[in-house]
Amino acid sequence: QVQLVESGGGSVQAGRSLRLSCLASGYTISRRCMGWFRQAPGKGRELVARIYTGGGSGYITSTWHADSVKGRFTISHNDDKNTLYLQMNRVKPEDTATYFCAAVAGNFGSDICATRTYSYWGQGTQVSVSS
Repeated sequence: QVQLVESGGGSVQAGRSLRLSCLASGYTISRRCMGWFRQAPGKGRELVARIYTGGGSGYITSTWHADSVKGRFTISHNDDKNTLYLQMNRVKPEDTATYFCAAVAGNFGSDICATRTYSYWGQGTQVSVSS
């Protein structure tokens, strides 16, 4: 059974930093497509960043970030800890949302994450940014 558990959310002032973590169980994150989504009150869920985790010989990590967070947020992973991260720097009030970790079923030999559907979701962690 796949479980994704997010942590690290909270209340923070604009301009500060926050790091979200997503611990995966029942799912090894090597050669996978994973992502961070967010949903603000009254809005739809949007993809913030995604990653092809790569791993092993010839499988290279690849990332994508939405324009709204590019240069401020960074998605990364740690295979040994089986954990996905979202480093959030210089946060803004408009970053306030519930953040969800998500994962695609299956292993991949290259970054085809843009065409995949996310099958597994965490419960979400709230981020509130005050001005």
